[in-house]
Amino acid sequence: MSIRLNCLSNMARRLNCNFSQWSSRVFAAEFDSRCDPVYFALSAQTPAADEKQSLLFQKLFSQGKAFSVHAITDDRIQRARSYSDLQDKLVSALPKSCNLLQLIAFHPDVNNSLVKGFFIQDALNNAGTENMLKDLVKSEEFHLCTYVSSEDGKLWQQCVWSQRGKECTEVAKHYITVAAKPEYHPSLLNIINTVVYYSFEDAYRVLQECKECIPESKEVLELADQCIKNSTKGRFPVIVIEGLDATGKTTLTQSLQEILRGALLRSPPGCLSQWRARFDAEPPLIRRAFYALGNYISACDIARESAKSPVIVDRYWHSTAAYAIATEVGGTLESLPSSHSEVYRWPRDLLTPDLVVLLTVRPEERARRLLARGVEKTREEAELEANNLFRQKVEEAYRRIQDPACVVIDASPSKEEVLSEVLLLIQKHCNL
Repeated sequence: MSIRLNCLSNMARRLNCNFSQWSSRVFAAEFDSRCDPVYFALSAQTPAADEKQSLLFQKLFSQGKAFSVHAITDDRIQRARSYSDLQDKLVSALPKSCNLLQLIAFHPDVNNSLVKGFFIQDALNNAGTENMLKDLVKSEEFHLCTYVSSEDGKLWQQCVWSQRGKECTEVAKHYITVAAKPEYHPSLLNIINTVVYYSFEDAYRVLQECKECIPESKEVLELADQCIKNSTKGRFPVIVIEGLDATGKTTLTQSLQEILRGALLRSPPGCLSQWRARFDAEPPLIRRAFYALGNYISACDIARESAKSPVIVDRYWHSTAAYAIATEVGGTLESLPSSHSEVYRWPRDLLTPDLVVLLTVRPEERARRLLARGVEKTREEAELEANNLFRQKVEEAYRRIQDPACVVIDASPSKEEVLSEVLLLIQKHCNL
């Protein structure tokens, strides 16, 4: 009996701690990826009813009843997977009358404070929606919030619910108030070593934590253990060719291999191919750690081959980082981290190439080439085609990575012209 009481007491303390931290967070609702989020905060005090509040409430609550759900467990692997599972459940189970939006909660300027969740607007006020959401709270992994207005509709409150015994009970209530737009998009708080990895150890640690829930992690880690962590480049130059699909990377890298009589490598390396589909199905925390380790495994191959001949690499860390940053950062192109942000820094323990070439083509030309290929599109390629803003973000993130920075080449001319221009660059930067 005393053990049971202690467990309940510990649970209560955990809940009280979570709710205390919860009320100090700022929230960002992503209504349109092309626009800034809508920001709001919580207050124990009654806020003044003014025009800014009215506009906020109209945006948040004019579409019927509103709810929000967040994954809150302390275990980062479990939290990332719970969020992904939550999204799948909501997409499949919510009535068609519901509008599902991303809602992140964060402490301004506090790294790794961001908690991902969803904001749900139910235009038809379905009773089943609330019941389905309350069923989720039976797990300690989630925070459920409902939103209620004052009688005159001028004030709104967020109500936090928790499972107490067999009942889902309201445990906290705070007023909704306008929050100032932060200097940087809040997604930046969780990029470093959560979406983009800057050391072998940080990426390795994530997959170590996954060994029980993802058995394939053990095999990837065994491969990683075989590579030399601080691989040293040999005496021959290393040239990386980057770019979106259908910019001419394959044609160029093969031509360079023949002319330079070098080795042609690809990142991620072929030894990881059997597990790519498995890790592609995981949330970003895990998926990006897998690809980060792929860069370190490739670095070992690069070190070995560059002792014998020039090495040409089809994609490397620039691709891993650029796609991750562009995917994670919501809002407009201006939401990307500034050019000198630390998110663009090269990992200190990763082999550095002598030259990185970024191939670019006009969007319409790239679309024409993709159509001519007639091959199945990857998930990211489909996103690039459907979302022009995402494509712009990826290309801009490529350009902002430093030490080494990309040398941008227009790959729209003939393959012979592009090859000649790149050979001149190699001669200039690599003394070949």
